Amino acid sequence: MTDESPITDDRDPAQVVTAMVDHFLRLAATWTAWDGRPLQSGDRIYTPHKAVRRVSDHLLDHLSELEARLAGHEAIPDHWHASMITTPADLAPFTEHDLDEARSRITRLAQLWVDRLNALTPEQLDRSPGQGWTFRQLAFHMSGSSYYADAVGDLRPAATVR
Repeated sequence: MTDESPITDDRDPAQVVTAMVDHFLRLAATWTAWDGRPLQSGDRIYTPHKAVRRVSDHLLDHLSELEARLAGHEAIPDHWHASMITTPADLAPFTEHDLDEARSRITRLAQLWVDRLNALTPEQLDRSPGQGWTFRQLAFHMSGSSYYADAVGDLRPAATVR
């Protein structure tokens, strides 16, 4: 993940967000097989719960920014520790119930993004009010949240992966 301006293209920004969520949920469906050992990615460690937390937080944080800017005020800055920390809750077993909750939460957050992005005009997407990336760039930045899912990966036993 980077602070550089996201590169955009002619894809529908709402579809960019939903494609990331679809990718995330495909991998998350395998995480009930997690053996409890944190997975190293660069200088950080990840677990299924941490990936869910990070994607949820990222969707919420930037949606909050988008809505604040549309309302004409500055977004409340986040004070989350992001992926720098791993909480005891991140280390808990990842069960079918956890998967169901993650699907529900992340799918609903993605729907908020889709509804909001689809309500914006092309001009609003590309000439967004306030400081920061355009709303189109924010949507494309969200696609980078697939990093968290990829850090955990596909946890199906090797024999079942095709």
